[in-house]
Amino acid sequence: MDENVKDTPETEEIAEDVSGEEENTSEEQAEQTSQSEEYTALYDKYLRTLAEFENYKRRTQKEKDDIYAMAKTDVVSKLLPVIDNFDRAESVIDDETVREGVRLIRKQFDEFLAKLGVLEIDAKGKEFDPNFHSAVLHEDVEGEPENTVSEVLQKGYMLGEKVIRHAIVKVVN
Repeated sequence: MDENVKDTPETEEIAEDVSGEEENTSEEQAEQTSQSEEYTALYDKYLRTLAEFENYKRRTQKEKDDIYAMAKTDVVSKLLPVIDNFDRAESVIDDETVREGVRLIRKQFDEFLAKLGVLEIDAKGKEFDPNFHSAVLHEDVEGEPENTVSEVLQKGYMLGEKVIRHAIVKVVN
């Protein structure tokens, strides 16, 4: 303390008040710091939970889309033998009205497949590609380029970029 200031009960009381205020201020600052740290921790936890939930939504949507695509592929692959039988029936029916009826049913199947995004693999006259074709016969044909599909024995189909069934073909050697 200052030498000019005498210790009196009043000066001692003022000194205690000042030191008490400093203690209160440091306690308040400590409490504020603690609350700030707690807020930061809770906010961080909130952000992490929000990110986890977004990842969960994205993952479940992808799983749902994958299941839908698998189901669609499964249904279409089970319909393909029926479509093949319509093609065979059309080629052997003698009665023109019955043949026309089979053609109309086949056309409905084609429209249904197109709505689902199923495309027929174009193979005849194209270069053989093992990603889309399955060669079961080879033949030598004069004037035809080598490794070309000369005949389609069974049509192949794709759903988007995925091959559902390879085209079974005859290839020129």
